[in-house]
Parts: sequence; structure tokens; C-alpha cells
Amino acid sequence: MRNITLFFLIIISTTSCKKNIEKKHQSEERLIKHVNPFIGTGGHGHTYPGATVPFGMVQVSPVNGISSWDWCSGYHYSDSIAVGFSHLSLSGTGIGDLADVLFMPVNKDLDLSEMPTSRDSLPYKSSYSHTNEKASPGYYQVFLEDHEVNVELTTTLRTAFHKYTYAENDTQSVVIDLGFAINWDKATNTALKIEDDYTISGYRFSKGWAKNQKVFFVAKFSKPIIKYNIVTDKKAIKENKGQGVKAAAQLFFNANAGNELLTKVALSSVSIDNAKDNLDSGVFNFNTVKEQAENTWNDALSKIKIETSVDSLKTIFYTAMYHAQLAPVTYSDKNGQYRKENDSIVTANNYTAYSTLSLWDTFRAEHPLLTLIAPDKVADIINTMLSYYETKKILPVWTLYANETNTMTGYHSIPVIVEAYLKGIKGFNAEKAYQAMKITMMQDERGLGHYKKHGYIPYNLLDESVTITLEYAYDDWCVAQMAKVLGKEADYKFFLNRSKAYQHLFDVETGFMRGKSEDGTSWNEPFDAKYSNHREHTDYTEGNAWQHSWFVPHDVKGFISLHGSNETFTNRLEQLFTESSEITGKNVSADISGLIGQYAHGNEPSHHIAYLFNHANKPWRTQYWSRYILDTQYNTTPNGLSGNEDCGQMSAWYVLSSMGLYPMNPASTEYEIGSPLYEKTIINVSDGKTFVIEAENVSDKNIYIQSATLNGRLFNQTIISNATLLNGGTLHFIMGDTPNKNWGIIKNGNQ
Repeated sequence: MRNITLFFLIIISTTSCKKNIEKKHQSEERLIKHVNPFIGTGGHGHTYPGATVPFGMVQVSPVNGISSWDWCSGYHYSDSIAVGFSHLSLSGTGIGDLADVLFMPVNKDLDLSEMPTSRDSLPYKSSYSHTNEKASPGYYQVFLEDHEVNVELTTTLRTAFHKYTYAENDTQSVVIDLGFAINWDKATNTALKIEDDYTISGYRFSKGWAKNQKVFFVAKFSKPIIKYNIVTDKKAIKENKGQGVKAAAQLFFNANAGNELLTKVALSSVSIDNAKDNLDSGVFNFNTVKEQAENTWNDALSKIKIETSVDSLKTIFYTAMYHAQLAPVTYSDKNGQYRKENDSIVTANNYTAYSTLSLWDTFRAEHPLLTLIAPDKVADIINTMLSYYETKKILPVWTLYANETNTMTGYHSIPVIVEAYLKGIKGFNAEKAYQAMKITMMQDERGLGHYKKHGYIPYNLLDESVTITLEYAYDDWCVAQMAKVLGKEADYKFFLNRSKAYQHLFDVETGFMRGKSEDGTSWNEPFDAKYSNHREHTDYTEGNAWQHSWFVPHDVKGFISLHGSNETFTNRLEQLFTESSEITGKNVSADISGLIGQYAHGNEPSHHIAYLFNHANKPWRTQYWSRYILDTQYNTTPNGLSGNEDCGQMSAWYVLSSMGLYPMNPASTEYEIGSPLYEKTIINVSDGKTFVIEAENVSDKNIYIQSATLNGRLFNQTIISNATLLNGGTLHFIMGDTPNKNWGIIKNGNQ
């Protein structure tokens, strides 16, 4: 009797807790209503509108079927043709890959034996209209006009859920095309198997940006498969399985059992068995999964709350918060296993492994933001980097599906690691991380041999020499900071000294960083500061001298001294923003976008520049230009991003800058003060502890800081430490429409 009573008490308690959780979500402001996933799907934003959860393993999203730069995510808002819905998507990158495991609901029997050369000849394609298309965090819907099928998508962490609603008594069928590929991707080996009446499985091996990508999958349907056609490499297969370079299948279901067909799909980099283990068990309750995804997103967005009377600002901010939590993506399976690029299978013990590490972009603001809103993910990301290091004894540059793509310059896993350690984030081996950083920066690959020999990289020995030198100098400074706190004094001095490499490339006469020959004296001639040549025969990465001459975030004081004075330095900064926006050259980098003068907000090297005024006694110009960028480079339309989203960096810049903070030098663990957009910002820095930023009188004209207090005490400086934020408190600004040229000024070395 006692056990029965206890059982009922547990049931009542569990039910009560569930109801309380539901009431909590119902009573809280639903921040997801402010998110518009279509922002960035137009222009050069390269985002996708499909469904996922924060840092989710699956990103199930529509695919237009075009191979072109603005379709890097598989989708572009200018399009109106869908070829299917894939389960892996890239958010805002400049290179296209993924779009793996394509599903497409159709209402007719199709011939899949042809190998179309373009989407025009795909028999399963369909037109659609934006008037019957919706997207919100964790959910996507579109009506396929040619097949008269309504498609709805949602996900959990490792499982995608599809819901197809067909016309009354219409043919109910689904095409799975594993040979389909766009952009850099190309299938090399694929397979499909009908396991039972409800289940299919298979794999898709491919090469592209990720040179060795292996995706295994399993899918379960809510209805039995009553007929199927399997085709591999133009040949119809009579068995229940097929294997070839390009395998595809068409499945048919009973239309008399209702208009809806549901399926759930899970992936793995390891095996079909692991995909089965990743697949969520239970019934096909699409609406419950959708609600769970929405609640997960609402919790993730609630880490920072803003108060403003301007609805468009809420849309831009919370969409940016949403985009900032799409990547990195979960990569290890439920049992911890994942595949490395050398095909070894390893297990993430006590951490989750992540993929899609766009470090050249994201070290600047995305990773600093994650230390505030998702600190539990940071150590796992670093442990993933260290796992990649074990393969090649070099830290990762840009990892996609555990493949090192070696895309972009520098080794910016280093500032991510150092920033986390100096911010007190635990959960990774600091000594191991330090050795990985030191060994990486002491090897000879990717120009480091030239860098070590000459103290900089000569332009005649390697393209993009200026950008690479400046970025290695910053990475060196970061290694030095870690060496210092670990008590490695000799290493500290060595790397700190090497971090002055930028001094070799500064041309006093022109005021620009320039390519220098290995003779140590000759500049690369002729010189045109506006000249751009994309990724080859150039001294700058995806830009020109105007955009790449400012990257010395670790030694701004020394950098300014090279210019001779604060006045000369700030005059040149002003010219950057007011110079004509002409870019010269026959092969101009398409990444140069979002131009304000020669400042290019659409690409990451410009992102810290507006905050340099703070260090040259003109903080009101930082306030002016940071606000100008906020106002002009983001909006609520599909063209609302001025350049590639780049896995959260473009959005993270907005999130932090709109609060009035920016990590110009992330590894310093300090934030620059800019110009806050909102009346109040509440950052939940830990359970029960908040840091509040208030901007009294703020408006579109009142952009200048008149005075400030921190926890009631006078605050008269342009930087604030991460430790201060974590302690909680209130930073209160009084804003006005004219600069206060005394606030935040350095006098006699003090602010």
C-alpha cells in the first residue's frame, strides 16, 4: 500500500512540474516571435531559413538546386524553385557544401534513371511562393505548388521531423536522392536500403570543401511503404537496396490512411547503427517536437533581454541572437563517437564534439558572445579543437565535418582558447592547450617558416602576406598571454616580442600596411590602396590596404605611435569612412561589401576598426561610427545583412555592438564601449545574476555618452572587463545628441 501511495505521489509531482514548466513558457515573453529567419537569405547573407535547434546536429532546410555563390546555404530568397529538403546546411559561409540527404515529397510516379545536369531537368522539382512560406526558430513551412504538398519541418538536437500534407486522395510519395549535389560538393559513394515497411537507411560519401565527408542516415515513416523504386547510376534495382556513385529511391505510401505523412531522420558521421541510436524514439508527434524546439530557442534567446520601443530593433536583435547560435554544430553522436578526416573513429568523453568552426570569422565576436550566452559550449568547442590537433599536430583553421579545409588565414583557434582560459572557463586541459598553441605557431606550414625567418612574411614569397603577418602577430600575442599566466616566462617574452611583427610592414610615408620584400627594405610596387585581387597575387585577404591596415588589436598604443600622433591616426581613420568607395582591379573580391567609404562591414577584417578611436582620445567618434554601422548595415528584410553571415560573426557583431560593447581584442577579456541602442539591456550572466546596461534618453539622435555610472559610482572609461560583467551590476549611461569630449578621455595615462 505504501509503494502504491508513493507511486501516485510521484505521478502527481511529475505532472505538477510539467504543468509548471508549461506555465513558465506561457507566461514568459515569447522572444521567438521577434525572429525572422529570412533575414540574410537575400543579398550576400548566405543564410538558410530551415529548422534546427541551437547548435543542432541537423539543419533541415529547403534547397533551390542552384550552384552559385549566393546559394552557398542551398537557398536564396530570390528563387522560387525547390528541389528538396536536405539535412545539413551552412549558415552564411562564402563557400558552398553540404545539402546532404535530400528528401522531396511528390504526387506522381517519376523516372529517376536520368542523370540531370541542372535543376531544370530534375523530375521532382517544384515551384513555390513566398506568400505560402513561413519560418520561425525551430520550424519551417512551404507549399509545393507542382506537387500540391504542404511541407513542415522541425527538429530536436539530432533528429529532423518532416510533416507532408498531400491533397485528398492524391498519390503520396517521397523521393530520396543521395546523388544530388550543389556547389563544391560531389557524391562519391552512396547507398540505400529498405530495412522494413517503415524504415530506410543508407549513407552518402562525398568530397568538396570537406574532402572526406561521410554521412550515414536512417529514416522512419508514420505509414508503411507499399511500393518503392530504387535507382543507382541510371540503373533500376529490383532488390531492396542499391549502392553506387548516385543512389536514389522513390517510396510510395497508402493515400487512404489520411492525407498526412510524417518521417523522422537522424544522421551520423560514424555508422547507420549510430544514426539509429541518434534517432528520437516514440511516436510521430510533430507539434510536440515543434513546441519543444520553440521552447529551447526561447530559452536560448532569453540569455539577453532588451527593452526598446522600436519593434524593428527587436527583430534585428533577436534574429542576430538566433543566427549567432546556429553554429558551431553538434557533431558527436549520442554515444559520443565521431569520425575524423583520417577515418578514425574517436569518442568524445565528457564533452560534445562540434563541427563548422569558421574561426577566421568567429574569433572576433561570435566566440566572445558565446562566453556570455553559452559558456557551457565553450569548453566543448575547445576540446574539439584539441581533438583535431591530435590528428595533425596543428590546431584547426576552418573545420567542416571534421575536415580541415585550411580556408582563410591565421590560426584563430588560438585566441578562442586563450580568451576562454583567461575568462575562467574550465573543462579543458590548459597545459595541453598551451602546448598545442605553441607547437602550432612554431611549425613551418602556411607561411610560418617565412614568418620565423624574416620576422614577417615577404610578399614575393607568399600571397596575402600582409594579412597573414598581422594575424600571426596577434596569434603570437595571445600565446604570450597564456604563457604568462601559466608561468612560462621565457615563452612569454619570445611570443610577445614576435607579436610586434606588424611594425615591419607599416609604411610611414603612406600610412598603410604594405607588402615588403625579403630584402627587408623594398615595398611591393606599384601601390594602390584601393586595389583588390581576390585571393591571389595580392598582399591582402579578400580586401585591400584600406581595410587591412588596422589589424593590431593587441598593441593599439604601439600602432598609434607608428602614425606619429593621435591626431594623425584619427584623421586616417576618419578618411577610411569618408573616402570614396571605389575598389580598383579586374578581379575584385566579392567579399568587399557593406561599404562605408573604404570600410567594408560585409567582411570581418573591418569589424573592430570603429572602436580604435577609443584608444586615440576620440571615443565620441567610436560612438558615432559604431552607431552609424548599426543603423545602415542591418535591417529586417531578406537583404538585412551587408555580407556573408559567416557562422554567426556578422550577427554577433550586432548583438554586442547594439548593447554598447565590443571585444576589439577578445583575448584581452575586455570590451570596448560604443553606443548602446536600447533603453535597457539585461544580460543573464549566471543563475540569478544579471548585468544591466541602461541608456537614459537614448534615441536615433541621442547617440553620444554624456556620463556614466557603474553600480552608482562614476564610470569614465571606454573599456569594461568581462569579470565586471560576470560580477553583475548596472552600467548606466546618460545619452545626448552632442559629443561630450571629456568623457572617457585618457589624461596622463589615466581615464
